[in-house]
Amino acid sequence: MRDHQTISVETHLSHVPLFEGLHADEIALIAKGTREIHAKKGEVLFHRGDACTGFHVMVYGQVKLVFSSSQGTEKVVEVIREGQSFGEALMFLEKPYIVSAHALNDSLLLYVSKSVIFDEIARDHSFARKMLGGMAMRLHQLITDVEAYSLQSGTQRIIGYLLRELPEWQLNASDVVIELPVNKGVIASRLNLTQEHFSRILHELSSLGLILVEGRRIHIPSVSKLSKYQI
Repeated sequence: MRDHQTISVETHLSHVPLFEGLHADEIALIAKGTREIHAKKGEVLFHRGDACTGFHVMVYGQVKLVFSSSQGTEKVVEVIREGQSFGEALMFLEKPYIVSAHALNDSLLLYVSKSVIFDEIARDHSFARKMLGGMAMRLHQLITDVEAYSLQSGTQRIIGYLLRELPEWQLNASDVVIELPVNKGVIASRLNLTQEHFSRILHELSSLGLILVEGRRIHIPSVSKLSKYQI
């Protein structure tokens, strides 16, 4: 786990995109209603049905949001990465969590209480717009996911995922390498695929020369060729 002893909550908050533009005194007010959460790999942050009295911000690490069946089957809804937040919508609705959250590696999160957020919204309406914008982006991604599950083949979903992992300047590049951020089982569940189906598709793309798989490293000889194969 990273050294966190000398870093203040205010410093963490000032680097969160959601809080960009706030003055130091405003950050200090939010910090009073914020606590750090240091989660070890595999630790459960909350279970479905737990009360939601604020929202989380990821400082570093990764957290997966999952549905779990009574038989132990797990469906990954989303993987939260550095700088992202989650739980805002349920906080506003005053509803319990509808998913569980598990740390994929050692992580540092901030838990911001709804009371300080509501106070800031009452004081600064532009802050409310920023929060609405963030939730709208999450909703858009959810709709995109549902569309992909419903209308795209497994191959199209995987290629789409790989292309989204590339920075914009590499979308027309050749000979690029992607380091998968999480293990293949988590990605497969996120794409609504079994791990076996996911591995089979990677093998098929490899046999076509479109990718080369080396553990978590995916080598793409030609991004344009891979993109065209998705159509």
